[in-house]
Amino acid sequence: MSDTLLLATRNAHKLQEIRDLLIGTGVEIVSLGDVGVVAHAAEEDLEIFDTFEGNALAKARYYRRLTGLATVADDSGLCVDALGGAPGIHSRRFAPEQFRAGRAEDAANNAWLLHELTAVPAERRGARYRCALALLDAGRTLVVNGSVFGRIAQQERGENGFGYDPLFVPTGEERSFGELSPDIKAARSHRAVAVRRLRPWLS
Repeated sequence: MSDTLLLATRNAHKLQEIRDLLIGTGVEIVSLGDVGVVAHAAEEDLEIFDTFEGNALAKARYYRRLTGLATVADDSGLCVDALGGAPGIHSRRFAPEQFRAGRAEDAANNAWLLHELTAVPAERRGARYRCALALLDAGRTLVVNGSVFGRIAQQERGENGFGYDPLFVPTGEERSFGELSPDIKAARSHRAVAVRRLRPWLS
């Protein structure tokens, strides 16, 4: 494994979460900003696949070509049973355009999810968070997955985390990821599960 690993994400929350989860690997973790990769319109066309794994690989290949560095890319999202697995790979752009007006991205997505589940009772609000991490290094391609199961709350709860965290209550908990401390979430999240599966390959 190379001594330097690029975390190929523009999401500051994901970057910090994965960076923290990789402490102790002995690998220098760098961001796109650290290596001077500025945002480009082409990045918007990378997530064209219908699986988390396909999108993670597409992003890892793109940034590895740009930088020559060993690269890890993430694609993750929320899959809700009552919605047939939606928003899934469309988690970041779930809310329709007209619903986004005047709302931040996370707020719009959470509000739209609650709207879509208005008539769905608590016992049918099962969901899971999924994460795929793709690693590209010299001569090696690896994809690992992580999932955490839970349910969607009736309203947003808590100020921690990001994305759908204030609505997602993991199995065995009464508190949402938005109410749990970052340390507890880091131990239980879908991204934590995926990173634990990745860590042995970074040795």
